[in-house]
Amino acid sequence: MGTEGDVFRVIAGRYRLEARIGRGGMGVVWRAVDEVLGRRVAVKELLPDDSLSDGDARRRRDRTFREARAVAQLRHPHIIVVHDVVEQDERPYLVMELIDGGSLADRIARQGPVDAGEAARIGVALLSALRAAHEAGVLHRDIKPANVLIESGTGRVVLTDFGIAQVAGATTLTETGSFVGSPEYTAPERMSGVRTGPESDLWSLGALLCTALSGESPFRRDSLGGILHAVVAAEIRPPAQAEPLLPVVRGLLERDPDRRLGAAEAERMLRTYLETGRTPDAPDAS
Repeated sequence: MGTEGDVFRVIAGRYRLEARIGRGGMGVVWRAVDEVLGRRVAVKELLPDDSLSDGDARRRRDRTFREARAVAQLRHPHIIVVHDVVEQDERPYLVMELIDGGSLADRIARQGPVDAGEAARIGVALLSALRAAHEAGVLHRDIKPANVLIESGTGRVVLTDFGIAQVAGATTLTETGSFVGSPEYTAPERMSGVRTGPESDLWSLGALLCTALSGESPFRRDSLGGILHAVVAAEIRPPAQAEPLLPVVRGLLERDPDRRLGAAEAERMLRTYLETGRTPDAPDAS
């Protein structure tokens, strides 16, 4: 069992949990200290899901370990570093680098939308990260502002929370009938259950860029049904603030994944904007 104290627990005999710094649908993130190496880390505690059968819970735990190991192999300046994955009382914990800074969602909430230059900078970083992950066979599946960290002082963009990532060939929770992800940022082919691939992460990035520029996802509605309709069928209307980056945004928010703008081309177009102030047109996808 973990060592209980007035304000902390020690798990796996070495990680002292000091303060909760975040919470999501699947877990709690703690600021912690690795008492063996004497360094500060972030520890994500995956919470139990009472809706799962014992068998599904075991498969979820096994999947977490397998996919955490896959993400731990990724080495990229814009992808969170996973140091360790441990188990305590049959509950998985992911040990990651601690980023001193809040999320993009926090930044938008505090300061409002970013300008086109900053959105392009963030987009370039995330596209570079996604290319590295996809080449390694890892899909993120939950790209959204809350899962993008901005490091204080340096401005480094870090993609985090691969907690529902999918490794090529692995069984996933969606196969047990449970949908994972954030509907406002979920690609239509995933929403309709047709397929999931690297292109789905790119759609999510297109929605994220709209949110960064305007403060709100273009697919936000008052109900889940409204969101589903907006993603799958309604006319897509990027916000007016996306005008400087419109060729990239429209290319990423192409409903047909086979015609969707690719990561390398989107990154090239955003870099061109940063260098020239003009976004080139997307190549013809026909």
